[in-house]
Amino acid sequence: MKQQGFKIICLIILACIMVFSGFANESTVNFETRILETFNGGSDSQYVWRTQASRFITEGFPRTTFVDAWPISAFGNNRDGELLRSFGINGRFDRQGYNWIDVYPVLASDPDAGPYEIPIPGKVINMDMWVWGANLRYYIEVYVRDYRGVVHNLRLGEIAFPGWRNLRVNIPTNIPQDRRTLPSYAGLSLVKFRIWTQPVERVDNFYVYFKQLKILTNTFDGLFDGNDLADPANVDRLWSN
Repeated sequence: MKQQGFKIICLIILACIMVFSGFANESTVNFETRILETFNGGSDSQYVWRTQASRFITEGFPRTTFVDAWPISAFGNNRDGELLRSFGINGRFDRQGYNWIDVYPVLASDPDAGPYEIPIPGKVINMDMWVWGANLRYYIEVYVRDYRGVVHNLRLGEIAFPGWRNLRVNIPTNIPQDRRTLPSYAGLSLVKFRIWTQPVERVDNFYVYFKQLKILTNTFDGLFDGNDLADPANVDRLWSN
């Protein structure tokens, strides 16, 4: 009886160790801040930003350019530093309503290939961007795609404020960023931004500026015996031999 009781206690202890080890692995994080896009333009940029608008857009609009302006509260006056610029969108519609302008990236190295979705590293927690608004009752959405191909639109925030403000959105937990099967990592990709006007607001001529898109992400990659066989690049190399 004593020997059987000792075995039961050992099994309980072993089970507790396995459970707590699993919790420890799940709770291990490595939070990092990553800049996805500076919106500085120039030859150093990986992306070219283009626009597409809904119906009733005035002919010749939207217009875009990079301007020598930035949020001083984030970057200071920068009088003697590196050149800082921001991406500007000038819109105009012929009618009030729920009009929109999409802002999407293409690869600077292959601009004729069409829209490009920017890979988001790690398991992203939130996303933020500096936006200049003219106190108009508009709002901005960000669109991300998960590994299943489903596109999710998240409300980045209202731009009914004067000047620069940092807008932030948390990534909901119901948007999957991993799989049950290996390889488990399944990151998101950035599809586009959408600027929405509202019927109560004027749309005859307006400007919006973007600066520095960044994310807070968990880049921890749990190790296990045989994790190299869950790396698609390594698997391709092994099977090619």
